[in-house]
Amino acid sequence: MTESTAQLDELDRRILNALQSNAARTNNELAQEVHVSAPTCLRRVKRLTESGVIERQVAIVAPQMVDARLTAIVEITLDVQAAERMAEFEGHVAAEAAVLQCYRVSPGPDFVLIVQVADMPAYHALAHRLFAAHANVRNVKAYFSTFRSKFDTRIAV
Repeated sequence: MTESTAQLDELDRRILNALQSNAARTNNELAQEVHVSAPTCLRRVKRLTESGVIERQVAIVAPQMVDARLTAIVEITLDVQAAERMAEFEGHVAAEAAVLQCYRVSPGPDFVLIVQVADMPAYHALAHRLFAAHANVRNVKAYFSTFRSKFDTRIAV
């Protein structure tokens, strides 16, 4: 399939919804939950993976359990917004493990980043590395989470 929207039937949707809530279950458990045979379920998951609908399966780690308690939402505005300079900045932040997500946005700033670090000194070190030392960064505005009332990775399918 291409980058266009995948053609999903009801079984594909049941499988995707089940996997999004718990991808750790066995194929037999998944097949039982979505009411199909295990071989059918396995074929469908394989097809969904090969077609790119399922990008990857990961474990979601509790930040407070691994000393990554500070979440920052950071707006970045660049001096020069030429395509190659935008791509350069994306590559720059992609190499930083503390940057969990990077979005080009419009209107407003050029980028919004979701950053997870241990504490404020760790954020200051990251800000110096990524933003202050980068010649094309014009403006940085950071918001610090005081409480996370919702976090989900599921997409409605």
